[in-house]
Amino acid sequence: MKKITVPKISIDTTDINLVAQRLEALSVNKIETINWPDTYPSKPDVTFTIAHNGENILLQYRVKENEILAAVTKDNGEVWTDSCVEMFLSFDNQHYYNAEFTCIGKALLGYRKFGEKAVHASEATMQSILRQPSLGTANRGKEIGNFDWTLTLVIPRTAFWESNIASFDGLHAKGNFYKCGDSLSTPHFVSWTTIETPKPSFHQPSFFGELFFE
Repeated sequence: MKKITVPKISIDTTDINLVAQRLEALSVNKIETINWPDTYPSKPDVTFTIAHNGENILLQYRVKENEILAAVTKDNGEVWTDSCVEMFLSFDNQHYYNAEFTCIGKALLGYRKFGEKAVHASEATMQSILRQPSLGTANRGKEIGNFDWTLTLVIPRTAFWESNIASFDGLHAKGNFYKCGDSLSTPHFVSWTTIETPKPSFHQPSFFGELFFE
């Protein structure tokens, strides 16, 4: 099972530019597992960096791909159909959150018990998540080319609204990280840890890795 130690850093998270700069100096983790190579062999170059400051998860994705799409116009829409990066986290081994973000920062946040339907975060919770997409926030149709983009996120502990997290200090969680794009001309489904299912499915807690928060 893959494991990550999530470092604790001291930082003013109200300045997302500063957060982006700090995360750029930390170690990266690769999202490079092709779980369904016969049907979906496409693999963009994707990494993520994760840290925390007790109150917030600080997350940065760096992506190189040859097509983008950013059609979703509102939070908690079908963001996985666009060029999308994702983080799934479980704090209790019974429920998990799926946090999903398009390349222009539109977001979805759900919470569910394993195998059940999700409840989505409130509008206020969604607004509490700070986002800095390097591609800007304007919607875009399908574009072919050489795209190199980053997305920096500040996710407060209160965004995990069902978990009563007082601090991320010392927490042990399980999770996985993904890159997808269901409606791209050549869809891809890439993960941090290996998923052993016959067809693409990211909602697989049994294949989550481990995260240890300093």
